[in-house]
Amino acid sequence: MRAGARGFTLIEVLVALAIVAIGMAAVLGALSSSADTVSRLRDKTFAQWFAMNRIATLRLSGQAPPTGKSNGDDDYAGRKWHWAQEVVTTEVPGVERIDVNVRPADLKVENDDSGWLTTVSGIWGDAVGIPNGYQPDWGAQLPRGAPGGVPGTGGIGTPGVPAPGQPFVPNITPQPSAPTQPPQLTNPNQNQ
Repeated sequence: MRAGARGFTLIEVLVALAIVAIGMAAVLGALSSSADTVSRLRDKTFAQWFAMNRIATLRLSGQAPPTGKSNGDDDYAGRKWHWAQEVVTTEVPGVERIDVNVRPADLKVENDDSGWLTTVSGIWGDAVGIPNGYQPDWGAQLPRGAPGGVPGTGGIGTPGVPAPGQPFVPNITPQPSAPTQPPQLTNPNQNQ
């Protein structure tokens, strides 16, 4: 060993180990916090899906849900969930609002009105408006009256729809490039 060469003293080693331990504790705390956040977000997402499924099930049943409060426990995504639902009538006849609160069933709470992870609101109703006999074909891809188009969706006098017994002749003349007015929508069931 050379004279004058010296290693670390015991105090220097202990200080270095203390700094490393403090740094590692901070890293582990951040990882733990991140894992808790991910777990909470996962639970909140599943709770929202559960509530939306509950509302969709009520809508698809075809029957008006009874007004008032109800609750229960159900399994979803490998876990048991506690739900509380409130159905209230609205000012619109035939329309009811549904509020669904959800939390994990194993969550310990002080009272039954706390600890909810999510609240989802939906509407159930049979009052959609006064029927006027006009049923648009939302899936039609061709213009009305065009060959292969949806039959019966055009009316006499509708642009591009021939009179009964007349063949359809598409308009293939070039149009001027000047700006034009947007087409006027007409009700095909309206008497002309």
